[in-house]
Amino acid sequence: MSDTPFGFGLPPEEPDDGDEGKKKDQESGGGQGPANPFGFGGLPGAGGFGGGPGGPGADNPFAAMFGSLNPNDLGAAFQQLGQMLSYEGGPVNWDMAKQIARQTVSQGSPDGTKDTSVGPAERKAVEEAVRLADLWLDDATSLPSGAGSAVAWSRAEWVEATLPAWKELVDPVAERVGTAMGDVLPEEMQAMAGPLIGMMRSMGGAMFGTQIGQAVGVLAGEVVGSSDIGLPLGPAGKAALLPVNVETFGKDLSVPQEEVRLYLALREAAHQRLFAHVPWLRSHLFGAVDGYARGIKVDTAKLEDVVGQFDPQNPEQLQEALQQGMFQPEDTPEQKAALARLETALALVEGWVDAVVHAAAKPRLSSADALRETLRRRRASGGPAEQTFATLIGLELRPRRLRDASRLWASLTDARGVDGRDALWHHPDMLPTATDLDDPDGFVHREQIDFSELDKMLGEAADKPDLRKPDPKKKDEAEGENKGDDAE
Repeated sequence: MSDTPFGFGLPPEEPDDGDEGKKKDQESGGGQGPANPFGFGGLPGAGGFGGGPGGPGADNPFAAMFGSLNPNDLGAAFQQLGQMLSYEGGPVNWDMAKQIARQTVSQGSPDGTKDTSVGPAERKAVEEAVRLADLWLDDATSLPSGAGSAVAWSRAEWVEATLPAWKELVDPVAERVGTAMGDVLPEEMQAMAGPLIGMMRSMGGAMFGTQIGQAVGVLAGEVVGSSDIGLPLGPAGKAALLPVNVETFGKDLSVPQEEVRLYLALREAAHQRLFAHVPWLRSHLFGAVDGYARGIKVDTAKLEDVVGQFDPQNPEQLQEALQQGMFQPEDTPEQKAALARLETALALVEGWVDAVVHAAAKPRLSSADALRETLRRRRASGGPAEQTFATLIGLELRPRRLRDASRLWASLTDARGVDGRDALWHHPDMLPTATDLDDPDGFVHREQIDFSELDKMLGEAADKPDLRKPDPKKKDEAEGENKGDDAE
């Protein structure tokens, strides 16, 4: 650690230029005058808010945080600073995350498309596509429809609807970071630096909120529905499509827009069926994420270096440290098992959806193969927002073994039929494992336990009277005889 904790430098006793330097400082409001009460020193290449020699913000200690500001923006800048320092909630400032996400969405996506409100015609098109998709899926799966309604979202509406799920995913890891930020200080320093630790945790929550907000905002420009990443991010029972992103997705595919929308509706409706009628699946997936998060360790050496050089003039250091990543999975059997469980679960969900949608679309859509391959490659590569989440929480939310899982589900359909395939979702212990993905034929043709005889025995036992209990009829007859004896 540095000799001056957190990078607080001591103010110089005199300017380097002597009296001439004092004169310059007085003219510019710098040095130890009112414009710089803490003696932080000037920022490189800075000037006043109004610009001038040296660039904007030379003697403004908040310039590193807020950049170049005009007087009209000053109130908003200090309001943001107040929000950062006064936050006392959980490990992530989700109010700030929501604000940043919406700002990111309003700026448009890298391809130049802007978010727009969804009109009646687009809502009707989405509703009809989901309705038709559900009819087609009836032949491809034994799971009934799980979409109580079909909705068309703008990007901003997607942000609003999915933030609760992101909170559940990110908070466990962010909590570990918040704890680690206090633990890197020596014990004797922690007692004296209580308020400063609180301030740093507040800023850490704000920085995490900023990064999550940016990633969610960028992802809103990429997703086409509520379940693109294999997790149920939206409200249960709502099949959602984003018309502006659906149009962008199909723009260069030489496929009619109606077919693109219908194929994506098939995928959304298939996800809804799975999550609606496999009640344990959501908690299984989110539990796997949480189990993986608990096994993540924070790179305390990197964090200690950041904390030791923390400069109030440059809070972006903390943000940059988060962007560079400071999370490392524990190299333990438990952590490896948690990661394998999560990757396998994501692959099985996406593989099942891929196989079921292909079975439903192939006989009806001439573009089914092309759309399937496009989506497979899209999920395999991941977008910039998914890469941001991988940096922030050390986890890539994409199925590495999608093709293996899809082949296994297709083989199960051939060998056991639709009902036999979908019956595996009755309990997590019945699902294929990572080892089974290595040997799908072995799993498909493995001898199945025949429960029919056991069911028959249990049924017969249920129909037979319980010999341990007296027959009610005989009991009444016996009581009658006893009463007759008593009367005599």
